[in-house]
This record gives sequence, C-alpha cells and structure tokens, in this order.
Amino acid sequence: MQTYMVGGAVRDMLLGKTAVDRDWVVVGATAEELERRGYQRVGADFPVFLHPLTHEEYALARTERKSAPGHRGFVVHASPEVTLEEDLGRRDLTINAIAMTEAGALVDPYGGEQDLRAGVLRAVGGAFREDPLRILRVARFASQLPGFIVAGVTMRMMHDMCAEGALGELPGERVWGEVAKVLLSPAPGRFFDVLFRVGGISPFFDELAAIRLLTVPVGFSAHERFAFWCASLSAEDVRSVCRRMKAPNEYRDFALQVVAHSEVLASWRQRPSTEVARSIAAVGGYHDADRLDPVLQYLRKCGSASELEHLKDVVLRTNRTIRAADYSETGPALGAALLSARAAAIEEAQAL
Repeated sequence: MQTYMVGGAVRDMLLGKTAVDRDWVVVGATAEELERRGYQRVGADFPVFLHPLTHEEYALARTERKSAPGHRGFVVHASPEVTLEEDLGRRDLTINAIAMTEAGALVDPYGGEQDLRAGVLRAVGGAFREDPLRILRVARFASQLPGFIVAGVTMRMMHDMCAEGALGELPGERVWGEVAKVLLSPAPGRFFDVLFRVGGISPFFDELAAIRLLTVPVGFSAHERFAFWCASLSAEDVRSVCRRMKAPNEYRDFALQVVAHSEVLASWRQRPSTEVARSIAAVGGYHDADRLDPVLQYLRKCGSASELEHLKDVVLRTNRTIRAADYSETGPALGAALLSARAAAIEEAQAL
C-alpha cells in the first residue's frame, strides 16, 4: 500500500501557495484493508475514506469509463491493480495530475510541473471530452490563475464539446459550484471570456456574456460581485439566469435589490422623494434601517460614498418619528400616510 498527495494541494504547493485541503490517493490497497486500519468510508459513488487521525480524504486509485451522458455517467473501477499513472490520467488538467510521495518526491507522468512553470492549462488527454463539467473548470482556472493561458488543443476540444451541446447535460447545481469559486477569483471576467471563445456561453450564461469586458471594483465580496455582474440586467433576466444555474436565493435577492434600487439610492438627493421612499421600503429600511447596509456598502464600493452621506440617518429619524406618531388610518390609507411622511422627511433632508 502506497499513499500520494494529489491534485490541487500539490499544484498550490508548487505555485508557492498554502494548500487548504489535502487529498490523497492510495495505490495497492482494498477498501477492506483501509477499514481495518481505521479509515472511515464516506464515498457513495467511489471508495473515499477519512484518515482516522487527520480526517483528510484518501481515495483508492481508480479508473473511469464513460457509460452515459452527463457529469455522473461513469463506471468507476477501483482495485489494487490500478496504477498511480492510470489514476492521474483520468484527471482534467496536467497541473492537477501531479502526485507527491509522503517523502516529498514528485510523480508527474503528464508534464504538469512544466505546464505550471509555463503558465499553461492543458488537458491530460482525450478523456477530457467525457466530462462536460471540465469546460467550466478550465474557464474557472483561467479566472483563478490569470497569468495562465489555455492550450490550443484544449480550447479546440472545449469548442467541439460545446458545439455538441455538452454543457446542456450539466445540472444547474454543478454550474453554480464553479461560479461560486469564480466569484472569489482574482480575474472573474476570464471565466466568461474563455467560455465566449469556445462557444460555451449558452445555455447558462447568455445574459452575462458582457461580463468578460467588465472590471470588478476592488474589495467586492462574492455577493457584491454577483450583483455587479447583474446590475445592467432586467429583474426578469436576473431571475432567469439564477434559476438556470441554481444560484442561492440570497445571491438572487441581493442582485434584484441592486437592479431595482441602487440607482435611486445612489442619487437620492436628486430623485423624487416618493421614489426614494419606495426604494427604501422595498429594501426593508423602514422595517429595520440596518437592512440598508448591504446595498449602501455596495454603492460605496462603486464610488457613491458622498451621495450616500446621511441617508441612513434620515431613515433612522423617520422610523423613530413614525413609531411615536398616532396614525388613525388603516389599510391602504395607512400605507399612503406612511409614504407621505417618509417622503416629506426625505424632501426635508434633500433641502439641507
């Protein structure tokens, strides 16, 4: 039985980065042998085990054979006879197909270390075509490693796969899994640029194609980046793209707030007071002024800090005044009275 560190941990170490999660492959062992040694089995689709002390993941060396369309349409074969080279050969990119022994020696049958030095994202081999998720993974690595280029042969494979409709086989949840990582990358626009060049914008990203030309402001969180991507879309388009890629509700809802209300709030001093009051109410600011904070923070990072001065204070004062007032109206009449009071407070602040 031999164990090797594999995948992203090795890649990141060679790039001088800290490896967050370490994965291991086990050659020459059976599932029963690992269980006897105290490893806990967790893999449902193929044999993956947790180390009894470190709780890091150890997978039996395996091969995969395409058996049906889609990301999960594979027959997995794991046995003591599967070699390390065979296991590495099923991986997506050469830079992710490097192994390291426990003593620190590299095992690199596909030239991944050389591609790391050259800054090249290259498919390990023709089996790349069997998994449509790899199209998105390559584009995602282009966003995470902005100094790297995608090898020409790999680009052609991705183009052919997209032309055959391979991306349509993916469930939205897997698409969002890649997008969530892109949101935290240093160059998210490269994700869409690579997809645009290989014909991979459809069926998930049609509304977002122009993002490849955008420069995201510095300091944005993942939620803020996603909202920035969607800022020029209609609310209908935001809902559509989020539905297809299964974006979490909190990302969708914040993007919708930005689309519907950011322009009004960013220029609140010049806007009709009733319009401003309606936007504040829609964001929830009159229920709890702190609900304004995410949108205001987003706008400040976009460069609207001076225009936003005092807006939250106005809302806080208005909320206190309304809570102290005794309104006799009910139903729609009460709503109209509250809107009038809120608009009057905004008008007064605009005049200062």
